[in-house]
Amino acid sequence: MPKISTHVLDLSRGLPAAGIKVQLDHDAGAGYQRVGEGVTDADGRIKTFTSSHVASTAGRYRLTFILAPYFGMHGVPCFFPEASVTFDVRDPADPHHVPLLLSPFGYSTYRGS
Repeated sequence: MPKISTHVLDLSRGLPAAGIKVQLDHDAGAGYQRVGEGVTDADGRIKTFTSSHVASTAGRYRLTFILAPYFGMHGVPCFFPEASVTFDVRDPADPHHVPLLLSPFGYSTYRGS
């Protein structure tokens, strides 16, 4: 599997977003299949996804961040119960870092390094 990582920061609190479940899916041409998952650590990071996917495969991937439980834990209503980020892996040897900046009513992402 390509090296895929993420870092989630809660802009409304000015802190890393710990405890967010993130699902990693791969579209091999027949729809998305779950290939990994993880939970953000105290620093808001997932450095390596627990995975059943053993091949180094280029293609389309999707990270789904499950946000409602995180905001609920902090007593904050949120508009987006989850956020999905879809991206293409062209060279599986390259690292793919996908940060997520979030607040209860919005989020943004970019290709990190």
